[in-house]
Amino acid sequence: MKCHLLRMLAALVCVLTGCAPAMPVKDFSLEKMTGKWYLVGFATNAQWFVTHKDHMKMGVAMLTPTADGDLDISHASLKADGTCWRMSHLALKTDTPGRFTFYSETWQNDNDLRVVDVLYDDFALLHTIKTKNGVSEIVSQLLSRTPEVRVTLQEKFTQYCTENGILPENIAFLPKNG
Repeated sequence: MKCHLLRMLAALVCVLTGCAPAMPVKDFSLEKMTGKWYLVGFATNAQWFVTHKDHMKMGVAMLTPTADGDLDISHASLKADGTCWRMSHLALKTDTPGRFTFYSETWQNDNDLRVVDVLYDDFALLHTIKTKNGVSEIVSQLLSRTPEVRVTLQEKFTQYCTENGILPENIAFLPKNG
C-alpha cells in the first residue's frame, strides 16, 4: 500500500509540475560514452530501493558501442558479503540518438534508457523507465569518470531527480567500496 501511494504521489507531482518526458541530450555521441564509468548516484521511488539503498555501494560500468550502434553495458559492484555482483545488457539503439531499449532477464522488465545530460570526460546522467507487468518506475543514475563527485554535480543530480518526481529521501550518493 505504501509503495502504491508513493507511485501515485510521484505521478501527481509530475502532473502538477508539468514534467516533460525525459529527452536524450542533443548531439549525443555514442563513441564518447565508451569506457569506464563509476556509478556514483542512484535514485528511484521503487520499493526495492527504499529498503536496500543503505547497503548499496559504488559500482563500475563499462560502456562499449557495438558495430551496429547499440551499447553493451557491463556493471559490477561489491556486495556486502564481499562477493562481486555483475550484470550485463545489450542496449539496442532507437531512432533517437541517446535513447536505448533492453529487456532485463535478471529483473524481467523492459527498460527505456535515455542519456539526458553528459560531459563525456566528466559525468553522464541516465534516466531509465523500467516497466514490468504494466507498472513503470523511473530510475535515475549519475555516472562519473572518477569515483569522486563534486558538490555542484550532486546538486544537479538531486535537482533533476526531484523535478522528475523522485522523493529527496530516495536519492543516494553511493559510498566507495573498500
